[in-house]
Amino acid sequence: IRNIGIIAHIDAGKTTTTERILFYAGATHRMGDVDEGTTVTDFDPEEAARGITIYSAAISCRWRDFVVNIIDTPGHVDFSYEVSRSLAACEGALLVVDASQGVEAQTVANCYTAIEQGVEVVPVLNKIDLPAADPDRYAMEIETVLGIPAEDILRISAKTGQGVDSLLDAVIERIPAPKGDPDAPLQALIFDSQYDQYRGVVSSVRVMNGRMTSGSKLLFMQAKTQQEAVEIGVRRPATTPVAELGPGEVGYLIAGIKDVAEARSGETVTMLNNQAAEPLPGY
Repeated sequence: IRNIGIIAHIDAGKTTTTERILFYAGATHRMGDVDEGTTVTDFDPEEAARGITIYSAAISCRWRDFVVNIIDTPGHVDFSYEVSRSLAACEGALLVVDASQGVEAQTVANCYTAIEQGVEVVPVLNKIDLPAADPDRYAMEIETVLGIPAEDILRISAKTGQGVDSLLDAVIERIPAPKGDPDAPLQALIFDSQYDQYRGVVSSVRVMNGRMTSGSKLLFMQAKTQQEAVEIGVRRPATTPVAELGPGEVGYLIAGIKDVAEARSGETVTMLNNQAAEPLPGY
């Protein structure tokens, strides 16, 4: 398993990069209905209308013999807490930089957030197909500003697909596999939640330790509320119910909650009858 967040300044091409990765992985392994030109991560009507990412979308795909969980995060500065919690669910992050714009304010802020949380940063220069692109210049800028060697920076065009296969190989090689004890009490991090008018609150979760099973009784440690795991599953990109999620796995949780405030980003979920000693840090 590899868990990666995608971070960048707004309009640097995070979502397009995510979509192109899903197109490559989906086309190779036929995991989900991912077609060129679709936008499956910006699933909310408001996101589609405005052309921006508001919610952190977590989608699973497969590359070679690995499951890659991709978390597409918002780029706007107002969503810095959501980005922080999303990165807490990852071991690695793709730092996407526009090859025609270079390093921008939110690029630096998100990069430092990732480094502070111990996340392995893989820098990516996107939009190298543009006439105004100057990847050599901005690779040196990334090295100067962020201290990442220019030779380690990947160069891609998410629009055309150039370099995306090498990007996926780099994800496997550079980003460490998740750790966790499947026999320990459950600790699962909620890193985003949205309200669905038909199913209630749908929370994106990353299991750190233990196992979350469908139908089990849960305790939300920060809210101090008891819930039931009505449905758990993964997005491939269609929502696919599963019986359980183990350490390192990313998926979604539906617990019959009607108010998003009861499933906030940063919440720790544990089993009611076998509780973790303490919540995960960083709430």
